[in-house]
Amino acid sequence: MSDDRILLADIGGTNARFALADPAAEMPLLVDSVEGFAVAEFPSLAHAARHYLEHTGARVRAGVFAVAGRVDGDEARITNHPWVISRSRLRTELELDDVLLINDFAAQSMAIPLLREGDIAVVGGAAWRPAQTRDGSDRTYAVIGPGTGLGVGGLLVRDGRHYPLETEGGHVSFPPGTPEELMILDVLSRQFGRVSNERLICGPGLVNIYRALAEIAGEDPGPVKPADVTARAAEGDPRANRAVDVFCAVFGAIAGDVVLTLGAWDGVFLTGGLVPRMLEALRHSGFRQRFEHKGRFSSNMARIPSVAVLHPHAGLLGCAALAQRHFQANAA
Repeated sequence: MSDDRILLADIGGTNARFALADPAAEMPLLVDSVEGFAVAEFPSLAHAARHYLEHTGARVRAGVFAVAGRVDGDEARITNHPWVISRSRLRTELELDDVLLINDFAAQSMAIPLLREGDIAVVGGAAWRPAQTRDGSDRTYAVIGPGTGLGVGGLLVRDGRHYPLETEGGHVSFPPGTPEELMILDVLSRQFGRVSNERLICGPGLVNIYRALAEIAGEDPGPVKPADVTARAAEGDPRANRAVDVFCAVFGAIAGDVVLTLGAWDGVFLTGGLVPRMLEALRHSGFRQRFEHKGRFSSNMARIPSVAVLHPHAGLLGCAALAQRHFQANAA
């Protein structure tokens, strides 16, 4: 396979996804090249990348690696997994000419301009169309997504160029908005001390909410996984349904706070592994009510789109967009 391809990786706390990009193509992500592995199966990112390259027979000259953690100079630590990733070490171990190491929500943000109609679903009454990212206007978007953790980022569109914002907004302190949420905060505070938004809005966070509701009721639910909560909700279990309702409402409140914080008046994108699976719950819950309920800014918030990203590989799509921009510019 040609060595003009770029290796892409989207690394979370549970899964590592790899693909190839063709920077010269209008749609640079080569979807047929996508493969995923459990991060627990490999001692390092380099080992996982070598496994992918050997399995596919691909030859590459450079890589774009998006990781679920803060990138600090040459190094990144995944927040919910013990891998420590070094840009220079990856370049040496994989024999690459160049490596970009970015936060995973920089990649999620850069995917926005490449999204098409079938890749999104609007939650709420404020409309949004993919053409809005390509009409030449300056725009500001927020991006937030629950998976193994809670990622938060943004995208600035200025003079036709796209600038992703890398943040750790998922670790902002959780602000309860109802008496019930105050009780949940009390339960989680005794367990964790400080309670961040990520303690509620992610896969393990859904379990935290479910277990807190059980403790408030004076019951012990026993071992529970996120899939157990959603399965019980689908079967009509009242506590599981309440946990999902609280999750969606808090998610909406936090998404609205991110919009206000970033000035993201052009919309917020809901991404991450849980969003497609919970789309109908988000649409039929208090998500938008809490998103819009921002006091004197409520009327403004009602006009701001909240857009669920359904593309199965949005992180890799954003990596491909960054590869296209970076490597085409360097070749010019």
